[in-house]
Amino acid sequence: MIEANVGQIFESIRDALRDKGIHLDASCCVCGDEGARVKVVCVAPDLKESVECVAAGARDQVVMVRVDEATSRALDAWVESGSVKSRSEAAAVFIREGLKLRESELSQLREALDAVEQAKARLRDRAKEVFGTGG
Repeated sequence: MIEANVGQIFESIRDALRDKGIHLDASCCVCGDEGARVKVVCVAPDLKESVECVAAGARDQVVMVRVDEATSRALDAWVESGSVKSRSEAAAVFIREGLKLRESELSQLREALDAVEQAKARLRDRAKEVFGTGG
């Protein structure tokens, strides 16, 4: 019974918003069509934290990246929503979020890179033993 009430409430909200030109799609939180004057953006708590962290922190490392038109439009939408100040800030937030999502894979890659560095150090040490310590 509660589910039916929630569904009815959601439908009422959706209808009221539709009357104002805001079209919600149940499968996403960033909504609205090209003609809408208002966009609704739902920000998950951890994304909000990332937005605040990126906005407050020093971003002194420059990373050049080329994106396709759809990605560029998506970044622009985030800027237009007021959630971030610039495309750069939006990209920084989503890079940060992507890295968080792939932390386990990145951890495995870091371990492999550490193993490679250790092997290189052993190789250099062995080369010094074989060839001497030339300057």
